[in-house]
Amino acid sequence: MSRALARLAVPAPRERSLADSAYEQLKASIFDFELLPGDRFSETDIAERLKMSRTPVRDALYRLEREGYLRLILEIASVTRLCDAEERADLDALKATWLVPAADRLTEPMKVAALDEGFHMSLVEAAGNPEVARCHREVTERIRVVRRLDFTQAYRIDKTYEEHAQILRAIIRRRTDEAVRLLRTHIEASKAEVRKITLHRLYTARPSK
Repeated sequence: MSRALARLAVPAPRERSLADSAYEQLKASIFDFELLPGDRFSETDIAERLKMSRTPVRDALYRLEREGYLRLILEIASVTRLCDAEERADLDALKATWLVPAADRLTEPMKVAALDEGFHMSLVEAAGNPEVARCHREVTERIRVVRRLDFTQAYRIDKTYEEHAQILRAIIRRRTDEAVRLLRTHIEASKAEVRKITLHRLYTARPSK
């Protein structure tokens, strides 16, 4: 039995629903990099190791997908508001972090992951709607362990700096359509990269023969 599947076999606390249990155990395995590219697990494999039916496993996988979609909607609304607001938001801290020469960029994956999270949360907070910001923070915390995998490749760190800079410049110039397009492309590219080694891959994979 692989270490990843062995971890998934740990019984969940009784007070949690099966779907919540599956969700938390899958996230734990991803956080510890026990589910990696090349691993081939099907929905059935995971359900067997968790000793539950495929339904709660499927619910757990859908849940992470939904959280990613909600993040996109909240950020698009916030960026639109930033571009359209009469009074310019204070984006100086973001500019000092992301509008820098290539030689000044950070390269350590965990530090860049934290900066990336701060970038997206700061944009939402700058839009000035506390309830949207609160909801966005909650979603961010739930998907943090999956999003951080996007920074395991050096080229993705470079792309993140470039894409964040483009988004910021579009917001500063109040180019709403461009900012939204860049933000959507940035998030979708990140999701596509992460999907190779996260829950979506598990859901679509089939056991090797």
